[in-house]
Amino acid sequence: MPSNATSQGSSGNHTPMMQQYLRIKSEHQDKLLFYRMGDFYELFFDDAVKVSQLLDITLTSRGTSAGEPIKMAGVPHHASEQYLAKLVKLGESIAICEQIGNPSDSKGPVEREVVRVITPGTLSDAALLDEKQENFILSCFRVQNNIGISWLSVSTGSFKVKSGEDLSLLTEISRLSPSEILVSEDAVIPELDHTKVQLRRIPSWQFDKGASLKTLINHFKVSDLKGFGIHNDGPAIAAAGALLFYVQSTQARRLDQIDSIQVEHNSTFIQLDYSTRKNLEINTTLQGERGPTLLSTVDRSASSMGARWIQHAINNPLHNHFEINERLAAVSWLHDQVNESKKNKIREALRSVVDIERINSRISLRSARPRDLTGLRQTLHAIPQIANELNSTDVEILNEIREKVAVDIELLSLLDRSVLPEPSAIIIEGGVINDGYDSQLDELRSLQNDCGDFLIKLEQRERESTGLSSLKVEFNRVHGFYIEVSKSQANDVPDEYRRRQTLKNVERFITPELKEFEDKALSAKERALKREKWLYDDLLNRLATFHDTIKDAARALAMIDGLSTFAVIANEHNYVRPSLNDGEEIRISGGRHPVVESQVKSFVPNDLQLNDQRKMLVITGPNMGGKSTYMRQCALIVLLAHTGSFVPAQAATIGRVDKIFTRIGASDNLAGGQSTFMVEMSEAANILNNATDHSLVLMDEIGRGTSTYDGLALASSIARYLATHNNSFSLFATHYFELTGLSEELTNVKNVHVSAVDHKDEIVFLHSIQDGPASQSYGIQVAKLAGIPRKIIDLAKNELRRLEQINATSGMQTDLFSQAETEPSNTSGQEVLDRISDIDPNELTPKEALELLFELNQITKRS
Repeated sequence: MPSNATSQGSSGNHTPMMQQYLRIKSEHQDKLLFYRMGDFYELFFDDAVKVSQLLDITLTSRGTSAGEPIKMAGVPHHASEQYLAKLVKLGESIAICEQIGNPSDSKGPVEREVVRVITPGTLSDAALLDEKQENFILSCFRVQNNIGISWLSVSTGSFKVKSGEDLSLLTEISRLSPSEILVSEDAVIPELDHTKVQLRRIPSWQFDKGASLKTLINHFKVSDLKGFGIHNDGPAIAAAGALLFYVQSTQARRLDQIDSIQVEHNSTFIQLDYSTRKNLEINTTLQGERGPTLLSTVDRSASSMGARWIQHAINNPLHNHFEINERLAAVSWLHDQVNESKKNKIREALRSVVDIERINSRISLRSARPRDLTGLRQTLHAIPQIANELNSTDVEILNEIREKVAVDIELLSLLDRSVLPEPSAIIIEGGVINDGYDSQLDELRSLQNDCGDFLIKLEQRERESTGLSSLKVEFNRVHGFYIEVSKSQANDVPDEYRRRQTLKNVERFITPELKEFEDKALSAKERALKREKWLYDDLLNRLATFHDTIKDAARALAMIDGLSTFAVIANEHNYVRPSLNDGEEIRISGGRHPVVESQVKSFVPNDLQLNDQRKMLVITGPNMGGKSTYMRQCALIVLLAHTGSFVPAQAATIGRVDKIFTRIGASDNLAGGQSTFMVEMSEAANILNNATDHSLVLMDEIGRGTSTYDGLALASSIARYLATHNNSFSLFATHYFELTGLSEELTNVKNVHVSAVDHKDEIVFLHSIQDGPASQSYGIQVAKLAGIPRKIIDLAKNELRRLEQINATSGMQTDLFSQAETEPSNTSGQEVLDRISDIDPNELTPKEALELLFELNQITKRS
């Protein structure tokens, strides 16, 4: 009960209507109560104050209750969706309270009850959902070190569970992006303390394994969960049962669209942790924007279902090579120039489809609107074109899609017969059911439509039979139908005429025939609306029997949209089909960063070669030279390949990869009490503890957040451990030049650098990856580019020369970016000759020749 209502005394001090309101509100204290009154949803007391602030609507008052003014705010019923959408985006939950009683039969307040609860994670209305993103609600339950999670999309019916001691909640949250998370009211889960997702604590008994098991068994009408692959997994069962029970409590009907539950395993997908997803900018940029990201770059889907399929594919790269190659074969067929016309016709048909996956769920929830049904009908008329274009393919996955998008004639016939071509937006307005679908409705409509003809014919007949020239048959809202005769002829009316009203100059009469017609006509509209509502509910019940057919078609349409989008991207941006094998290698020729190349005029491609003899590359070179871009592009190419997409490269061969890790950039977690360096070390620890010999690891600038020697010691030890213990595919970028010496100790470590040249005191970035270590860091030149004042640049140069002199005389290597020699040496001439002797001039490109000149110039300068 609202705080400012409780102070007003017992419920007996309130009006009957406010007693009803307060009783219902007491059952939904943590939600905003939208209380239906006529054409408005009204909110009272604290709810009214809160909503007036959130929605910027007028706060007023409605009389008094218990001697105090009742604060009130309201929104029109017909425009409520826009207000609900805003409140849900702000994380609010709303209880919708409707009038279920008949006002004419009610002695007191009309009977009302909450018909559904809207929370961020349980949305199904199209107006409240982001059409391109799945809307999950997630539940988690921990028993000691074992965590069980379950997630559900009410709008599509997708319901899954996962559990394990190695489960990372933050990783799963970043992968699924749920709108709402359920936990037990007494749960202590530190990982969730700082999440931005709406956290809802529910009674702990709802996570009881026995109660949860019963909830699941009753819903699926089975004797146990073994058929779903769930045996005695307590945390998973508890999480799933509590989630289903909660969602059931928010809906006013059974959740028939949830017809199965799937167990997901880590081995199904390539694993990417929270930091990796963030650093690779898969869904959002580092600034939290939706673009430019990997998803925004490759999502050229024609439908919202396809957009969600692509998002799922990008966030859940497959591990199984057979499944990946099935997708790649489909993309190859669609990408083939021979099938260009077929692909274009498929894409054209896809632009005509609507979100039948979510419509199917709304049909199951019996909340589908008339326009949903016309959208479903429109889609069913469009998809035969897709099936027709796939007739000639021998690709298995495309054959399956063709079979699933085959139109069910009975379903299409039902929709064609039952719904008008352009129905009203909502059923309560009528004008939804097609003419000829129901004879009783046709008769009621005929009464309304033929009213004018009947009155004209009646008037003509009565004039002829009575001979009264002034006789008229008319209608008004107050007195209904009547026969009007002038005063002078009133005494000559037939005996069956009964006087209805006397006016100054005329008399009005009613006859038994006209009275019978009046009763029919005046009730026809109400009866027609009632009949139409019954027919619509019956239609939804009949359509619900086609649930599986529509679901299969929806998923097939989503997949063909996603695969054809991959083909479009491959064609427009010159992507190639990757080759997958079981070997220990990642080999990329002419690789490019898919996002960066879409944002710049020209992009310099680079190669990558990792294998059992070349497991780690130590990457050196200047800031802004392209180290991070090179590392990220390698990870994104591997990720894209495992989604079944072509990749931005000239060629790519990828062996077994199980996980991708990144440790890139500087960030802190002040709310969690972690400094930048602490975050860096935590992420490094996660990698070292979990990376395997099939993992791809990107590490950038490890150890830069502490003192020079601490940082160097840590970076060296981490790199050595990664190369020897984890033996992962590793790209290790650093400014600690000492780490280049690892290649002399460990045979599986090699050095590469991002090339740049110093020309007339200006740095030129070539963005090209070359073998061997960098010759210098170019730190002062980069600082100059950044706009550091000239005076500071000059001071820095003088200080650098002073340190180099100290270094040269003392034998100490104080400059960590370039190798200091222990004693002066004049070997540049020989070094130049040795370098030239290794070159075949006939094989040099103009660019490589220019790079060689700059390299030789640097050698002579070092002397």
